[in-house]
Amino acid sequence: MQPIIEALMRRQSTKATTLVEPAPDDAALAPVFAAAVRAPDHGAIRPYRFRIIRGAARNELGRVFAEGLRRRKPDATAEDLEALAAKPLRSPLIIAIMAKIVPNHPKVPPVEQVITAGMAAQNMLLALDALGYGAVFLSGAPSGDPHVKQAFGLEDQDALLGFVYIGTASEERREKKRPDAAAFVATWDAPLTVDA
Repeated sequence: MQPIIEALMRRQSTKATTLVEPAPDDAALAPVFAAAVRAPDHGAIRPYRFRIIRGAARNELGRVFAEGLRRRKPDATAEDLEALAAKPLRSPLIIAIMAKIVPNHPKVPPVEQVITAGMAAQNMLLALDALGYGAVFLSGAPSGDPHVKQAFGLEDQDALLGFVYIGTASEERREKKRPDAAAFVATWDAPLTVDA
């Protein structure tokens, strides 16, 4: 089996709460971002944007998450707000994954721009795994929250895809059961007639 196939077959998410220091420093992240920007990108729009969140900035991100929830659900309990505020503290490093959308592009619709950012995130996950770090891509309600998007300087049409939580796995990953790929694959037979 080719090394790239082996890497793809080995990669899996690491539970965020098991991620501890050391996390990659800026030098270690350089090849991760270099891999990210090699994602397929129709029109060379380069819609992907990444924000590194570490140290005390994780507390601030938690406050932004909680404030977004408070605005969405004014009846949210203090426990709900505190639980959401603690989410960014699960790992020592987080990278926000965003798509800065070029609206009304003549050839590349917004969905393709979002897909490019998603593929950049997958390249990052593969690079982190190759470097020996654990990582998991998480989204949830904060990713679509207008207050959270605004905190990252995004406009309404832009997308906050989610957050890659990164660190060193503090426990061995359990191999996840994967579906049989053949169950999702079929050969398409062209229809005999097509409506004009």
